[in-house]
Amino acid sequence: MDGVTVTGVRAGARIVARADGRGGTALPVLDGEGPLALRRTRSTGPGTKVMIVGAMSGPLGGDRFTLSARVEEGARLHVGSAAATLALPGQTKGEARYDVRLDVAGGAELHWLPEQLISVEGSDLYVATRAELGAGARLVLREEQVLGRTGEQPGRLTSRLTVRVAGRTVLDQELSCGPGAPGGWDGPAVLAGYRAVGQLVVVREEFARSAVEAQVLGERAALIPLAGPAVLVSAVAPDALRLRRILDEALTRLS
Repeated sequence: MDGVTVTGVRAGARIVARADGRGGTALPVLDGEGPLALRRTRSTGPGTKVMIVGAMSGPLGGDRFTLSARVEEGARLHVGSAAATLALPGQTKGEARYDVRLDVAGGAELHWLPEQLISVEGSDLYVATRAELGAGARLVLREEQVLGRTGEQPGRLTSRLTVRVAGRTVLDQELSCGPGAPGGWDGPAVLAGYRAVGQLVVVREEFARSAVEAQVLGERAALIPLAGPAVLVSAVAPDALRLRRILDEALTRLS
């Protein structure tokens, strides 16, 4: 249950997707309120689509958000969000946390494609996304972070992304940006002065049989095969619009 305390808001949401036996996907669990409200929306394909509809601002300083999605064997789930997430300064000085846990069974498919996370000046957010996939699971996961709104400095943002396939870690990376982050985060080896950064992770069985070669995608992105049936695309850009274009083009290339 959501609640407000002296240390901020506690909010959670859960999604469970299950094959319905008729070639479609049912949602026996779709539970989220307040800043993590969930809505099932119309889907044109065989899968089911869910939107995260933020009913409140946040996360703010001291808030704790948790969001989990489980996709069972034979189910297909597409999750997006209705708008960008704003990490904002709050009345408390504590760090906000946003934890996302994704579990995809073998033979299931998840597209996790939320809108951008914007780190507003004065905010402090730690976001951790962990994806656990069974053998034969399929995943398309996109993460995008924008450091500051137009004309402002970013807040402190730390983002950790972990992907495991059949019990094996194929990706575990963390990036910290903004005031108080380790030196060099804005230098040529990391963001090179850009203010939008994103990752695209695609997991498919066919990548294990026919490996994708490492590639440079223009001046601001790279495609990197991972140890397992997975590929990572990392990109930076001057703004969210150009970052999305780079990642969309990369996903088309991998399709």
